[in-house]
Order: sequence, then structure tokens, then C-alpha cells
Amino acid sequence: MFAVTESVRIGILGDFNPEFRSHHATNDALQHAARKLEMTVEPTWLPTPSLLESGAAAALESYDGLWASAGSPYKSFDGMLKGIEYARVHNRPFIGTCGGFQYALIECARNVLGIGDATTAEEDPHAKNIVIYPVSCAVPNRDPQAPKLSGKINRIRLRPGSYLAAFYGKETIEEEFFCNYEVNPEFEWMAMEAGFPVVARGSNEECRAIESPAHLFFIATLFQPQLSSREDTPHPLIVAFVQKVAEYRRKRLDDSILA
Repeated sequence: MFAVTESVRIGILGDFNPEFRSHHATNDALQHAARKLEMTVEPTWLPTPSLLESGAAAALESYDGLWASAGSPYKSFDGMLKGIEYARVHNRPFIGTCGGFQYALIECARNVLGIGDATTAEEDPHAKNIVIYPVSCAVPNRDPQAPKLSGKINRIRLRPGSYLAAFYGKETIEEEFFCNYEVNPEFEWMAMEAGFPVVARGSNEECRAIESPAHLFFIATLFQPQLSSREDTPHPLIVAFVQKVAEYRRKRLDDSILA
């Protein structure tokens, strides 16, 4: 366990909306994990337009970990990509959920593989390289206004030996989804090519999560683990993320003392 007085700062990339259940759940899940680890987490929402401002890099440097939140379309498409790029390039502990997962793939396609026009159908339905496209197998009998992929999906298979499987302690899970877009299978190859292999799949082999074996902690999921976190049962993925953030902060403080 970490000292109760230990505190970490986590920047949440996204445009907080009090009407979004997932945004409140993101804040709550971090606190559930913090209490389990007997430490303090200070989360701060970073609006996507602010991530394009001149002082954005300095602001991001002050955070021990970054979370790309749900909530696409964001106020700034490019701002979200900038925030994710910072986490990847600077090896900052990172988690992305729902829209954050989608944009993590786009950021990799653009900045790692050089596919400059990689995008989502939500942003540009007529683009040549649409990495994220509308959900192909929508939930039947859904309300017209509801997300196409919603509710608890109970057949997500995790890749044996992955970090994700280790955090869950099992290889088949169920999680909640609330989204209209998912990975275009024609572009799934780029995740592995960029160094972010697929580590979770749906019942029809759909890509549901990626992770980086080369980073301190870089995991992105189409599902939203924060929605199933509870005070008495913190979500294992969020606990693992917060723990890695704390370890990163400790190392950063140690390095500054030795410098």
C-alpha cells in the first residue's frame, strides 16, 4: 500500500458534461481506486480546446497520469489527439475509454504510421481512411436515440498473457458499452503495426481493447470500465492504472532529488 498522505494528479482529457453518467463515473472510479490503495487522487478535467493552447505541454507535464475520457465528438478533435500524443511520446501512464480508445487509434495511425488523414466517420464520413466507423452489429430493439452498442456485453475475450488479462485475473469478462462507433476491421492491422496489439475481442472478433507492451502503462478500451466500478469493488483496471500513476510519481520525485 501507498502512504495515505501520498497524492497523485491525473489529468482527464475531455469536455466534462454533468449530464453524462460516464463522466461522473470516471471521477468516482478514480476515488474508488484511491481509497483501496490508501492514497489521494486529484483529478482535473482538461477541456480539449485547452490542449491546443501554447502552454498545453507544460500543463500536461504537471500530471502524473492521463485519462482520455468518453464523450466523442469532443469540442476539439485535434486537441484530444494532442493530449493522447503527449501521453504516448512522454511515456505517461495512460488509459483511454470509449471515445478515448477511438482517438488513441487515430493518433497512432496519424503520428506513428503517418496516415495523415486517418479519422472517424463521425468527424468526416467521406474521408478515405476511416479508422473508426459506425457500429456494424447494433443492439436489436434499441431506442432510436440510444447508442447503437449499449448495455452490458458479457462475452469479451482477453488475450492470454496480456496486461489486461493479468489485471482482471481472467480471460473472459463483461463490461458496459455506450457508443455508436467502433474499429473498422479494414484498419485493425495498424494497431499491431504501431505497437499496440489488440488484447480484447467481442463475440464476433471485434476489436475491443489495445495496449502497449513498451510503455509504462498504455491501455485503451472501447468499453467503459468506470461504469462498473463501485466503492466496495473498485474496478481492477482502474486500480492498476492508479497504482502505476503513483509508482511513476514516486520515480519522478526520486529522479528530481538525484538530479
